[in-house]
Amino acid sequence: MHFDAFDRYHAQESFVHRLDPRVKTALTIAFILSNALLPDGAWLAYGLAWLSLLTANYASRLGLGYTFKRSLIALPFALIAVTILFSMPGRPIFSFHLFFWPLTITDAGLLRFVSILIRSWLSVQAAILLVATTRFPDLVHALEHLKVPAILTTIIAFLYRYLFVLMDEVFRLLRARESRSAAGAGRRSGGGVFWRAKVAGNLAGQLFLRSYERSDRIYNAMVARGYAGRLCTLNPHELKSSDYFVAAFALLLIGILQAIGRF
Repeated sequence: MHFDAFDRYHAQESFVHRLDPRVKTALTIAFILSNALLPDGAWLAYGLAWLSLLTANYASRLGLGYTFKRSLIALPFALIAVTILFSMPGRPIFSFHLFFWPLTITDAGLLRFVSILIRSWLSVQAAILLVATTRFPDLVHALEHLKVPAILTTIIAFLYRYLFVLMDEVFRLLRARESRSAAGAGRRSGGGVFWRAKVAGNLAGQLFLRSYERSDRIYNAMVARGYAGRLCTLNPHELKSSDYFVAAFALLLIGILQAIGRF
C-alpha cells in the first residue's frame, strides 16, 4: 500500500496551485459558510456560485468537470434531509402511503430539500478543489496559521500520514487469516457466522495492539530526531500581490452572492 493511494493532490503548473495555501483554505471556508447562509430557492446565487467553481476548475487546469464528477459521490449523504419533504408545512404536491404511514410532499419541503442538496453539492466541490490543488503539509500549516488548535492539526497530520501504515497492518492480518483458512474444492473457507465473528473480533484486537505498539515506537523515534510538537515544511508561506488580489476579489464575489440571494 503506497501513500499516493490516499493523496488527492494533483500536481499542476497553474494559477490556483501557486496561490498561498492560507488564502485557498480561508476562501474555501468562507465559500462554504456563504453557501450555508444562502436562503432557500436562491437559484441565481447558486448558479453564480457554481460558475465561480467552474472558473476555478479551469484556472487549476484540472478540467471543468473535475470537481463535478467527484462530488456526486457525496450526494447520497445529503439524502439524510429527505424527511424535510414531509415535515415542513406548505401546499401539498404529492401524497402516498409508506406501509401504514400517509406521507405528503409539500412545496415548502421540496424547496428546502432541493436547496440543501445544491448547497451541500457546491460545498463538497469547493473542498475537493482545495485538496486537489494544495499539498497536505501545506494545508495543515495553513490551518495552523488560521489559529486552528495545534492539537487538532497534529492529530489530522498524523492520521493522514500513518493511515497507509494502518492499512498495511489490516492487509497483513487478512492474508494471515486466509492462509490459515484453507478449504477443499467447492467449499467455502472458514467456519460459520459465529466463527467469523470471533475471528473478526480477534483481528480487531490484534490491529489495536499492533497500532498502539507501533505508534509508541514512532513517537520515540520522532522525539529522538528533535520533534517538538509541531510539523515543519520546506515550502515558505509568503503572501504575494496576486494572493491579496484573489482574496479581495473572492470576498467581493461572496458578498455579491449573498446580496443576490437575498434580493
